[in-house]
Amino acid sequence: MERRLSLAVAGASGYAGGEVLRLALGHPQLRVGAVTAGESAGSLLGDHHPHLRPLAQRRLEPTSAEVLGGHDVIVLALPHGASATLVSQLPPDAVVIDCGADFRLRDASAWKEFYGTDHAGTWPYGLPELPLAGGGRQRGALTAERRIAVPGCYPTAVSLALAPGFAAGLLELDDVVVVAASGTSGAGKGAKPHLSGAEVMGSMSPYGVGGSHRHTPEIEQNLTAAAGCPVSVSFTPTLAPMPRGILATCTARAARGVSAEQLRRAWTQAYAQEPFVEVLSPGRWPRTADTLGANTVHIQVTLDERVGRVVAVAAMDNLTKGTGGAAIQCANLALGLAEDLGLPTIGTAP
Repeated sequence: MERRLSLAVAGASGYAGGEVLRLALGHPQLRVGAVTAGESAGSLLGDHHPHLRPLAQRRLEPTSAEVLGGHDVIVLALPHGASATLVSQLPPDAVVIDCGADFRLRDASAWKEFYGTDHAGTWPYGLPELPLAGGGRQRGALTAERRIAVPGCYPTAVSLALAPGFAAGLLELDDVVVVAASGTSGAGKGAKPHLSGAEVMGSMSPYGVGGSHRHTPEIEQNLTAAAGCPVSVSFTPTLAPMPRGILATCTARAARGVSAEQLRRAWTQAYAQEPFVEVLSPGRWPRTADTLGANTVHIQVTLDERVGRVVAVAAMDNLTKGTGGAAIQCANLALGLAEDLGLPTIGTAP
């Protein structure tokens, strides 16, 4: 029997850490080892994630290199800025997957502008399906890597929605506008007055308006990689009254002479061999409900011929494909396992 690989999760009491553990429990080659936390250290995992019944009696340990070391895979589900100090103390031969933003950006000045601290460096970017300029996928940069940065949830949805058009030269590089809605779990598990039920139920609201959201440079980085030239994006996130899910409505000016048939052909060809990205049949539009609990992204694209704009809409679960599922997918690639091992493509309904 093949040896099961040990997995440690730092930040296990939060939503992202809990999602990694949920998926790891169904993975045929992973065994859950240490689970750690900050302020919650010493409590039982079941106090935070009662749905993870097989791990409910696990005691959360303090997050330290000593506790995390000795595992084959270490997933960091920590607040932004918390990973950089820790990773320097982790074994170089361990696969470390960071769900935070610390190592996503290549541009140190963009990190400084949006996060306000010194740039910690850049790791291979964990969005395997991303089409790149000149052909190829981001997947090629991930196989057998020891350090991988998981993308942000919004950048995953937006980048996969628009990248085929940029890679095929069908979209103009400027005047890209994105409005995306996310469930409240995207803000983490910590108590926040504006995320209480009374404030959220029956209401939607924008935030990070005016280009200030931290995912903006990450989205531009990905679309630039797809286009081979700089792409600028106006990004407005909104908060939706649902626990989880993202619906990203993305528009860009179509290049001269582009037809709806060309668009559909480019998108379907781009993702024809991708098990986790589905371009829906004509007339069907993505719904967050259809992706809940699945490591999938549903996409539709059309041409607004009257104004010459391409409209691409993507739906996904921000905690599965947007975080925990992406971490497991990247771990599979780093470990030389089948990329889809242990990852669900079937959602829940209703």
